[in-house]
This record gives sequence, structure tokens and C-alpha cells, in this order.
Amino acid sequence: MTTATGTDTGTGTYTPKPGAAPLPRMIAAQAALETRMLLRNGEQLLLTVVIPTLILVLFSSVDIVDTGTGKSVDFLTPGVLALAVMSTAFTGQAIATGFERRYGVLKRLASSPLPRWALMTAKTASVLVTEILQVILLTVIAFALGWSPHGNPLAVLLLLVLGTAAFSGLGLLMAGTLKAEATLAAANLVFLLLLVGGGVIVPLDKFGGAQSVLGLLPISALSDGLRDVLQHGAAMPWGDLGILAVWAVVALGAAGRFFRWE
Repeated sequence: MTTATGTDTGTGTYTPKPGAAPLPRMIAAQAALETRMLLRNGEQLLLTVVIPTLILVLFSSVDIVDTGTGKSVDFLTPGVLALAVMSTAFTGQAIATGFERRYGVLKRLASSPLPRWALMTAKTASVLVTEILQVILLTVIAFALGWSPHGNPLAVLLLLVLGTAAFSGLGLLMAGTLKAEATLAAANLVFLLLLVGGGVIVPLDKFGGAQSVLGLLPISALSDGLRDVLQHGAAMPWGDLGILAVWAVVALGAAGRFFRWE
């Protein structure tokens, strides 16, 4: 006879049957924990929610930047959605993972029954959950500001997924190779630089000869691709999807190769 606590040996005693939980359950539990930790962190909320929301509301309401013909919110919303992906998948994940590595959290988790690849899967799932919440919030705000989106939802989904993969790989690469303090400084600096020069707020054609180089950045490809679909109704922005796919493959491959757990 068996029970929830073990197996009857026939002598009135029970032998325990210790073991790890099923892998999907472990990944789901770790992902839920990562998501709760992210949403409880004030600095992360500032990056993932407050800053994108303020940028969308401020620049849509006040004529500060020349965004071309049409409503400002139609130009800004795709860029802010791209910024939200970058803030979560790259900046937030890099900083959080960097300090987890410094304090030995990753080392301890690596010695648990949860495989290392499953831990990274859980972190990715947490990023995706957070991004879904961001997209819902920013979409509601954009509609309230008069946003009129167009285009193919599948193209939007592909852009967001590839953008998440690219930024996630870059964030993990940074967190796994640099010291935590260096990761904190570098991740925030890159965030600010790409916010200004990545086509989020200022159109890339305002940068003159540097436009062709800036267009190869993942944030530029993501924001321009989303803008082509949501503002101009493009079917499938293959060029931007290709750029993001290359960044995703290279960044994730490098992160897997060079990430140090200690």
C-alpha cells in the first residue's frame, strides 16, 4: 500500500520517497517568484512602467519633438512599446541577474534540482509576463490619448518576441561577464543612449548620415518595425525582423558561451 508520504514496507513503517518536483512545475514556480520579485522592486518598476508611461503621455501631449505628419501618439506608441521591451528584457534583467550572481544566488540555484537552462527559461517567462502587463498598460494609455493602430497583429507579435530574445541575450551576456556594479552602470547608460538614438522619441532621419548605422541597432529595428506595422499598416517588416533575428542568435549564443555563474 502506498500513501502520500511514502511506501508501506509491510512492518507498519513507511519509507520516504524524496525527489524533485516535475520540471514544468519547478519552472513555473521559479518564474512566478522572479515575476513577484521584479514587480516589488521600485527601481525595476521605474524602468519598466513609470518611464515609458511618462514618455508616452508627455511627448504625446506636448509638442516637443517633431514626429512628422500625423498625430504624435501614433509615432510615439510603437517606440515606447519597444522601449518597454528593452527596459524589461535588457536593463532590468541585466541588473537583477548581475546582483544575483554577485551575492551567490545563481550559484545556489545552480546546485538545486532546477537545471541551469530551466532557470534561464523561468527568467525568460518572467520577462514575458512583465512585458504583457506593460503592453496592456501602455496600449490602454495610448488609446486614451487617441492612438489609431493599423497592421498585422502577427507581425507585431513576431517583432516583440524577437526583440525580447535579442535584448534578453544582451542583458544576460552583460550580467554574466561584468561585475554587478559595472552592469548597473553600463545597463543604465545603454538604456539612456538607446532611448535618445534608437528612434524611440526622435525619428532616425533626424540623425543625418548616422541613420544607416543606428538603424542596425536592435531598439531601432524594433521601434521602426512596430512603427511600420502599427502606424503605416505594413504587412511584415522583413528587414527589421531579420536584424532582430541576427541580434537574438548572436546575443543568446554569446550569453550561453560566456555566462559565468560565479
